Amino acid sequence: MSSWSAEKHRAWVEARKRHRLSHAHVQMARELGMNPKSLRKLDNHQQEPWKLPLAEFIADLYEKRFGVAAPKVVRTLEELVRIEAAKKAHRKASKVAEAPSPERKEADGCS
Repeated sequence: MSSWSAEKHRAWVEARKRHRLSHAHVQMARELGMNPKSLRKLDNHQQEPWKLPLAEFIADLYEKRFGVAAPKVVRTLEELVRIEAAKKAHRKASKVAEAPSPERKEADGCS
């Protein structure tokens, strides 16, 4: 995980491990616009009995906001990184294919 996209998701990977969340809960939290660093405040540390466990809290908020219990398609963070890398490679390849060659520039009279 060395690309920018992977670095962007690293905080979520760490939050998933620290708070013992499933891939579905991480995806729900991301769709809700939560910050992975602020999950620490929302997590129940057995000292606050009125708080729901974090996974249940995220699922409850997701259901209130979107009206469904869970996302239909759950993608792991690793899959997202792979998909974004493939898109980036495809864009780069199409840019290279569309760019005029140096020989064409000289033929057109451009320098």
